[in-house]
Amino acid sequence: MNLQMLAVYSQIAGAVIFVILLVWLYNKFMAPAIATYTANKNAEIREQEQRRERMRSDVGAAQAELGTAEDDVREIRARREVVEKRERETSLAAAHAEADRIVRNAEGELERARLSARDKLRIEFIEKALQQARVQAAQRIDDAANVKLVEATVNDLARGAR
Repeated sequence: MNLQMLAVYSQIAGAVIFVILLVWLYNKFMAPAIATYTANKNAEIREQEQRRERMRSDVGAAQAELGTAEDDVREIRARREVVEKRERETSLAAAHAEADRIVRNAEGELERARLSARDKLRIEFIEKALQQARVQAAQRIDDAANVKLVEATVNDLARGAR
């Protein structure tokens, strides 16, 4: 064998040893690191997927709660309208009752005022009539006629007393 062949074989042997050393180093250090990294990443991915699924279920629950809240809002609005209508009707009924009471009271006051005014007017007419009668009686009746009238009145009263 010559030296050139020896050099070729030594290069081949060195390359084989280098490849063996690389494979051994890869298996010794890189493969476990890659396996650990892959396991960690897979665990992280699983965790993220679980988190995503929890979030999806939370979104579903939140949407259900939102639907319930919207139903509650509609129900509250409907109740509010019913209560407002009932309170408005109650207030109107109370106002009408109060107005009717005030009108009745005013009518009573008006009737009392009318009766009072009528009585005052009668008294005023009677007083004026008496005053005018006194004036006319003084002009029409002299002392002799007055005595005659007084005697007739006394006689009528005496007869009525029996």
